[in-house]
Parts: sequence; structure tokens; C-alpha cells
Amino acid sequence: MTQSPPPFSLADLRREIDRIDETMHRLLMERGEIIETLIEVKKTQASGSAFRPGREADQMKRLAERHQGLLPFDTVESIWRVIVSTFTYVQAPYTVHADTSLGDGLMRDTARFHFGFTVPYRTYRNAQEVIDAVAGSAGDLGIFPAHPDQTSGSWWIPLSGPDKPKIIARLPFVERTDHPAGTPIYVISKPIDDATVREVILYSLNIERWREGLTQALRRHDASIEASAGDDNGLSLLIAAPGSVSTETLADALGGLGIGRFEWHEIGSHAARYHRPDQH
Repeated sequence: MTQSPPPFSLADLRREIDRIDETMHRLLMERGEIIETLIEVKKTQASGSAFRPGREADQMKRLAERHQGLLPFDTVESIWRVIVSTFTYVQAPYTVHADTSLGDGLMRDTARFHFGFTVPYRTYRNAQEVIDAVAGSAGDLGIFPAHPDQTSGSWWIPLSGPDKPKIIARLPFVERTDHPAGTPIYVISKPIDDATVREVILYSLNIERWREGLTQALRRHDASIEASAGDDNGLSLLIAAPGSVSTETLADALGGLGIGRFEWHEIGSHAARYHRPDQH
């Protein structure tokens, strides 16, 4: 019995791959043409960073939800991050300023995964230097670890005030086990009204003294203490709370705990954390 030939030859399959590669390239160039038009439209608008973390977080979530097949999602996410970040850069050039207090290699890998190699990358010794660099720029971004070590101090206090840089994102947008650039980082920029997404609000909370029950009181409203540092005026806390919970509600939760006088300052916001289930 003669075996029938396979439906596709190796040459046929390679031609299909070449066709797909060319189509992807043409689509990227078409995307570039749309961005060129967008740049023309925005000429009359205020200058500044074109980074829109709410839109990007939604893009990455939808990408994660629809992805399937042989290609690892790590690869897909990194490709999309480079595409999105590079086109953002060509709209409005910016630099990423990084706090490398936990190691340059760690932050460099994280920055390159999320922002690609086209966007300039500069390093600094601590978060305060990053905040100063962003404050003195036209539309740059700053990044620093979301979980700094104990020597970092209360770096979030300088973000208080209406004209100060603010946290606008928390990366990675899609969290999962063994993420190749999974170090949690905050992204800051000068205040951009239409760039914020307020699913999680971040506050600088200054209190006179620590009291047992503070963590539990916040947790009842799904709020958490992300970092803390002591200073001459007492204790400064970085608080993350759902955008649906008001400061009045949080203040009421702290009443009667004996923490003394306390003061809130909103220092930014970001999209809610999205966890992609492990795929096997």
C-alpha cells in the first residue's frame, strides 16, 4: 500500500512562515503610519510623556487572556512591551531613570523587558535621585523597586504635593510565577491627568506612633502597608488601598487605635494587579 504524501512539504511550510513574517512586518509599518498621524493630531496638545499605563495594562491583560499555543507567553509579552514602548517613545521621546540600589543588573533587565532597548536608560543610587531627575525633565519616567530594602528610607514622602511626580504604574502588568522580569517596580512621572488609572490608590501616611491593630484595621478595607520608615516626626507608611475606598473611610478605620495625629497625602495610583494562571 502506497503511503500518501504529507499535505505540506517543508518548502511549503517555510513559504508560509515567510508570508507571516512579511505580514507582521507590514502591520508594524502600518502601525507606524498611524502613529505618525497621531503625532500630527497631538501637535496642538500639551507636551509630555505619551505613556498611558491604564491603556497598556488593559492591552497586556487582553494579550494574556487570549494567548494560547506553543509560543511561551514570556516571549509574547516581551515582544509586545517592546512594540508598545518603542512607539510610545517615537511619539514623545523620553528617558527611563532607574534606582539601582538593589542592583544595576536587576533593574536593567527589568527596564529592558518593559521598555525595550530604544528608550534611553539612566541609573541612579536611590529613589530620591530618580524623583529629582523626573521632576526636572519634560516627560521622563522613573522606576524603582516596589519593595525596597530597609535602608531606602521614606522615599515616598517627596511625592506629596500637587506638582510633585506621582506613581502612575506598577509593573509587571501581568504577574505570574517565574516571570523573566518579575521584580515589582513603581513607575513615576510628572502629573498627567489622562494617564492615571485609579484602581489602586497609594498614600503617604504619617503617624506619631505604631500601634497593634493598625495592619488589621487597614486590611478590613483591603488596604495594605507596602513599606514603612521612621523619622524625627514618627513613622511614615506607604499605603495601598482600593480606589473605591475613600480616605475618610480609612481615617475612620484608624480612629481609636492610639496612633496619635496622622496625615494623609495621595502620591499616585495604578492598575489593579493581574495574575495570569500558570499555563501547562
